Amino acid sequence: MKNIIFFGDSLTAGYGLVNVHNESLPALIQQKIEALGLQYKAINAGLSGDTTYGGLSRLDYWLSRPVDVFVLELGLNDAIRGVPVSMTKQNLIQIIDRVKEKYPQVKIALMGMQLPRFLTNSRVEAFSNIYRDLAHGHQLPFVPFYLEGVAGKRHLNLQDGLHPSAEGYKVIAENVWPVIKSLL
Repeated sequence: MKNIIFFGDSLTAGYGLVNVHNESLPALIQQKIEALGLQYKAINAGLSGDTTYGGLSRLDYWLSRPVDVFVLELGLNDAIRGVPVSMTKQNLIQIIDRVKEKYPQVKIALMGMQLPRFLTNSRVEAFSNIYRDLAHGHQLPFVPFYLEGVAGKRHLNLQDGLHPSAEGYKVIAENVWPVIKSLL
């Protein structure tokens, strides 16, 4: 059995879901894997509120087990907390480099984030560019916007308007699955 580590924040953890073990993104991807009879185990390494710096500090724990595919979804909490874009990018680079160093054959998928479009400043564009630049520079398959088709849609989010509902995660899973499937 090969391991897929979904490493992220509340958007990976499944914050607010009634049944994280069936409704979160890692759970939905596991269902797709099982439907195809593939020998992979999706492991939810999401931590609500996590930043890229926090991810770096807990990375060794998750790398203590074999990792075949690493799905990286971090950075939005950095933007919310005003972490400089350059620091967010550097932390993501360190995570990618440490994963590759520990497991040279690992396949990494990067989940891109975007800030709300109503914010119009250079920080918004610089933040969005982090993911494209990392994907290009490290030759990583990536999803340009993890919340595509879900962000801003009330019926696909919890009451807080920030976290996907179970229905929202189904949309995300459909968007993310082609990238992950290509790595299996």
